[in-house]
Amino acid sequence: MNSKPKADAATKATVSLPTKNGITLKVNGAVKQIEIAPWTTLLDALREHLGLTGTKKGCDHGQCGACTVLVNGKRITSCLTLAIMHDGAEVTTIEGLAEGEVLHPLQKAFVEHDAFQCGYCTPGQICSAVGLLREGKAKSPEDIRELMSGNICRCGAYANIVAAIEQVSRMGERGDEE
Repeated sequence: MNSKPKADAATKATVSLPTKNGITLKVNGAVKQIEIAPWTTLLDALREHLGLTGTKKGCDHGQCGACTVLVNGKRITSCLTLAIMHDGAEVTTIEGLAEGEVLHPLQKAFVEHDAFQCGYCTPGQICSAVGLLREGKAKSPEDIRELMSGNICRCGAYANIVAAIEQVSRMGERGDEE
């Protein structure tokens, strides 16, 4: 009788993970096909693979909101989601809000209300505000503050940010591109 244990096929086989996956995203209205590692965040795919650096990397832990973009119209923190999870999705970044030289109503309002200082958080603030208005839940300044609480402004421009969002909300805008 043979006393050596038999190695089963599972222990002999090595698992080989794909190093790159092809995905398709509709980014700011244009279809983009990219090859990425499966662990690439949506934030890194946008910045490093598509050159869209308007979306900022702040904390890289989903706590500051600087990386907020719209995926299929919903606001998300792009540092906390893998790009591969959004294969086929429509992604809107800060670069996709203006139409040529015509700023989105929220972009205009941020300028008019001086709703930024250093500007680092501004792209995430504006994308989050677009999503907020589309959700239709903000009925008061208190609602806006609560629903924008995932976006941090280290400079403290909150009063002006709320004023800008209120202005667009009063105009009946829902943050949609027209």
